[in-house]
Amino acid sequence: MTQQVRSEGEVNRAVEVYADLVKRICFYYLKNRADTEDVFQKVFLKYMLHEEVFQSGDHEKAWMLRVTINACKDHLKSFFRHNTVPLETITELEAEIPEDHREVLEAVLALPVKYKDPIYLHYYEGYTAAEIGKILGKKENTVYSLLSRGRGILKEKLGGEGLGK
Repeated sequence: MTQQVRSEGEVNRAVEVYADLVKRICFYYLKNRADTEDVFQKVFLKYMLHEEVFQSGDHEKAWMLRVTINACKDHLKSFFRHNTVPLETITELEAEIPEDHREVLEAVLALPVKYKDPIYLHYYEGYTAAEIGKILGKKENTVYSLLSRGRGILKEKLGGEGLGK
């Protein structure tokens, strides 16, 4: 039995629409360009081989987010990743991040994952608590709690300059 693949046009459209989102999330998790490019390719390969018809653009975007986050987590867990030293570091992006945002971004990246993911999705990608709940498989009220606790940790780390509500 052969697996159906999406058409070249469908994949090209998805790359045009989601490339920036996927790269941002990959870099957020992986912190270097080489790993970001590797996972980026894996995500769009999975998209090409994914047979499900998406109900809407939001459904497709949520799928893309879930697959990207999971692919990044899988990459971070891989044996190869833990037994090599990356040649690139996050400093390569310093020129691309405005100086006044670096401290906040570093504080967000230092948060425990359970707070980091909701904070990132809300403040950097613009998702609501309900949307984040669907993406992460959590109840909306749980997301509100995680956002509140995450903001508290950031406020403490940044000396009262944490993210606003």
